[in-house]
Amino acid sequence: MVYVDVEYCGVCNFKAQCQMLREFLLENAPEVDVVCHQGRRGSFEVKIDEQLVHSKLKSLAFPQHASVLEQVQRAQRGEPIQQVQEAAIKDCCVM
Repeated sequence: MVYVDVEYCGVCNFKAQCQMLREFLLENAPEVDVVCHQGRRGSFEVKIDEQLVHSKLKSLAFPQHASVLEQVQRAQRGEPIQQVQEAAIKDCCVM
């Protein structure tokens, strides 16, 4: 079984984002074990089988759900896991 661990920032209210990723993964790979837990401020860190594949603390972006699923599927096949692609930030403006 592939294990996905997501650390999210509770202060930033990223719990909903984590739940959306969890639902997406379970819908497309029902045998995956996905755990969301509150962690460091500003975090949205995704690990697949203990390997960090996305860090919002480093990238300042969320992961693309389809890219996370692709890496989960690679892990299920016993292939090497790679970093996931980041989702484009569309609703941010600098004043």
